[in-house]
Amino acid sequence: MRASVSRSDAASRSGEAERTTAFRRMAEQSLDPSFRLANAILANPAEAEDAVQDAFVTAWRNWDGLRDAAKADAWFRRIVVNTCRDRLRRRARRRTDDLASHGQMATPDPSTSVDDRVLLEQALGRLDADDQVLIVLRYDHDLLLDDIARLLDIPTGTVKWRLNRAHQRLRSVLERAGGSSR
Repeated sequence: MRASVSRSDAASRSGEAERTTAFRRMAEQSLDPSFRLANAILANPAEAEDAVQDAFVTAWRNWDGLRDAAKADAWFRRIVVNTCRDRLRRRARRRTDDLASHGQMATPDPSTSVDDRVLLEQALGRLDADDQVLIVLRYDHDLLLDDIARLLDIPTGTVKWRLNRAHQRLRSVLERAGGSSR
């Protein structure tokens, strides 16, 4: 009886070591890209670090639910995006009038004036979390509609429709602010 318990314990420890090693490997490969993604969505490096940390905790807790290790990168990116979306929603609930304090977009267009960038940043901050995520994924990360659809686990047509709606809302916010809707 002891021999079977010992084998069971050894197999359990071995499985746990493999799980830990696989997670560590995924985490090392995903850290920098995940931070860049979170920072682009949240436009705040400190909050992006917190979001990535929260995403890693969520991933570790749900690691056993990952069926295909080859899809770990996409699975984790989805966790990061959802974590950022939740943070944006909480931010919207406690939003103040000082939207400029949220930082700047990760990669501003150098041909855009500083005033236009600030105006765009403030307008993006007034959109809901889902619209912000779509615009950042499409334009800041240059993802194609199919890639966004896979990342968010929704049909491409839905991405296209929601992105169009986000553009309309952004244009409306910019027009109300007295900016241009280039």
